Amino acid sequence: MIYLKLFLHFLKIGAVSFGGGYGMISLIRETVLDNGWLTENEFLSFIAVSESTPGPLAVNMATFVGASQGGAVGSFFATLGVILPSFIIIFLIASVIGSLLSHNGVKAFLSGVRPGIAALILTAACTMGLNVFFGIKSINDNITFNYRYIIIFLLLSGTGFLYRTFKKKKISPVYMFLISAALGILFNLS
Repeated sequence: MIYLKLFLHFLKIGAVSFGGGYGMISLIRETVLDNGWLTENEFLSFIAVSESTPGPLAVNMATFVGASQGGAVGSFFATLGVILPSFIIIFLIASVIGSLLSHNGVKAFLSGVRPGIAALILTAACTMGLNVFFGIKSINDNITFNYRYIIIFLLLSGTGFLYRTFKKKKISPVYMFLISAALGILFNLS
């Protein structure tokens, strides 16, 4: 039963999400928390692991959630669910791409979807940021500052700003992951 549930939930996420993995984060979060598959902290850890492993974020998240709930078979069904809608849509679009983009309705649809994707990504970032930095999970929670995470965030932001200022280009995400991992280890050892 868990395999079918994983498949159907991730199929729904894959079918209604636009904008890639970041656009799916809020839907995945809602699904895993509502089903009790992960806690908020586990979900945040899964995002960190999904970001630091090769491959698309949504596929990694589906694989990890599926594995946590149903082992290798669960990861297969969750991953299949999240990629199947995109595979079918891309297959269909590829056959008619030339004529499809010339229609005003398609252009209008895409121009309406872009702000929605930005809103989903911003909402997920704000929700996770409030939880991580201030311990706020609901409107009634008291603010508890997590100074370690705030300091790590400020150090990473400062590093990115200084690199961009002096090198005139963005710092590689690989370096940012390595720096954040080192800071996490350093702050948790003290």
